[in-house]
Amino acid sequence: MNYKESIDYLYKCAPMFQNIGAGAYKAGLQTTMSLDEHFGHPHKKFRSIHIGGTNGKGSCSHMLASILQESGYTVGLYTSPHLLDFRERIRVNGNMISEDYVTRFIESERSFFEPLHPSFFELATAMAFKYFADCGVDVAVIEVGLGGRLDCTNIITPELSIITNISKDHTNLLGKSKREIAYEKAGIIKRGRPVVIGESDKVTRDVYESKAGPLKSSIVYAESERNIIDYRIYPDGKIGVVLPWFKVLYCPLGGMYQSKNINTVLCSVKLLQKRFPNITESTVERGIENVVVNTGLQGRWQCIRQIPRVYCDTGHNVGGFEYLSQQLKHQQCKSLRIVIGMVNDKDINGVLSLLPKKAKYYFCQASVSRALESIKLKKLASSFELDGESYPSVELAYKEALADSSDDDFIFVGGSTFVVADLLRLEQLKEEI
Repeated sequence: MNYKESIDYLYKCAPMFQNIGAGAYKAGLQTTMSLDEHFGHPHKKFRSIHIGGTNGKGSCSHMLASILQESGYTVGLYTSPHLLDFRERIRVNGNMISEDYVTRFIESERSFFEPLHPSFFELATAMAFKYFADCGVDVAVIEVGLGGRLDCTNIITPELSIITNISKDHTNLLGKSKREIAYEKAGIIKRGRPVVIGESDKVTRDVYESKAGPLKSSIVYAESERNIIDYRIYPDGKIGVVLPWFKVLYCPLGGMYQSKNINTVLCSVKLLQKRFPNITESTVERGIENVVVNTGLQGRWQCIRQIPRVYCDTGHNVGGFEYLSQQLKHQQCKSLRIVIGMVNDKDINGVLSLLPKKAKYYFCQASVSRALESIKLKKLASSFELDGESYPSVELAYKEALADSSDDDFIFVGGSTFVVADLLRLEQLKEEI
């Protein structure tokens, strides 16, 4: 069995949530506990940081991993979903897990896990934890897959829990209200371990405090801390945050929303320094400035080409587009062109209501079964006075947008992680030719 055969088997054996949605979701930790016991409780062999929330948890995870790397620690990083290669999910010091390790894991362990019928995420998590233990990492930054309380990453007892924010996403699984969703996210708060909250309101604070109080877990609200006194948006869309000592810290991750994520990270670092004394002001700065180089993160207001300017972003829900829509509305260009596709279990009307009307739209369909048909998306968009045409694929929509553009135009590609993945795959194929 080679790597491709192993991955094909993995997808067939345990279908991904990103492909089939709620049908791949398995609530509860019973299977996770069985896998963990079989592998000798690998998560107990390294320290960890646990990051949940609706938006921003991926960016925060990568920035913290980069800071810890710059501080001289061997760092595991577990995130989801991947864009181009399954191995993006599992990294040590920025290097993806090897194809050989993935293949050997599946070949040697399938006789054990097949009778358990694990979900894709349960199996990937077990693989990640075993890999981190085998590599002898000092610390692993673990991103929650979905929710928190019943997420299979929630067997860890982290040095620090982080909840970035709460907005209405995956409501069919996590609850219809912010209170219900916050309750699920608060499940990662552990006894005697501090928690950082990135953004909150009265409703979510009540939930966090009712959870943390009995567990004697201290809460720090990042938005109440003065970690950043201002931020700047550069012409390339990247962020420069002004720190309290008036240093401008440049972050290669673009998007207005990154100022919130950086604030959460800086707040978290203050607590982590007690447990990881090699972290210094200098390693924090280098970690944020080198996050893309150190971790390989893609899809956050990422520049694809300069003439015409093409940017993509994996923001895919109302919370994400509250920031992205403002950035698009203020984009300086001759014509704004938006290539957009969404999956069918999101608040599509909520996203469409935020988008700028003064743009030409190219409605597309990503190459996953959950993708909303582009014709249906166009019809929904028309009720919000968004004008454009529909295309059966990201490739066709993107190529049409390029063909229509002058050098001074701006093209945005997004609406779904899978739209961005299809775009990056196109760019990768172009580089290989």
